[in-house]
Amino acid sequence: MRIAFAADDSNATTEAVLAHLTEAGHEVVLLAESEAWPRLGEAVGRAVVAGEADCGVVMCWTGTGTAIAANKVPGVRAALAWEPWIARGARLWNDANVLAMSLKRLAPDVAVEVVDAFLQTPEPDAAEAANIALLNELDSSAG
Repeated sequence: MRIAFAADDSNATTEAVLAHLTEAGHEVVLLAESEAWPRLGEAVGRAVVAGEADCGVVMCWTGTGTAIAANKVPGVRAALAWEPWIARGARLWNDANVLAMSLKRLAPDVAVEVVDAFLQTPEPDAAEAANIALLNELDSSAG
């Protein structure tokens, strides 16, 4: 899987996530053209929507800012997750294509578990198709 990744800081959590993605055989596209978290979220979102990556992972201090920035890109459904259940649900029920996490509040091992839950849930729950279609309608009506 090709994964767009950006973080506005580097620490043991970001390093653990990157190492795990690489060790799991994923192709990681590092997007670090700016230190500004809005630009990082936008860059990952654009890479996903353009098909340059299958999904994205963004990290900032809380994860919230990069999620908001990524969600400004039409077609992105970025979800902030702090535990595996949230990440899995974001894929299942919301068809999230970008995972946002805190690089300051998640322990490295928990961040890796969150990433795994997100990536190991490849398709949304078919029962949520109508709701996901409504999300897509919101994208097309924005502007």
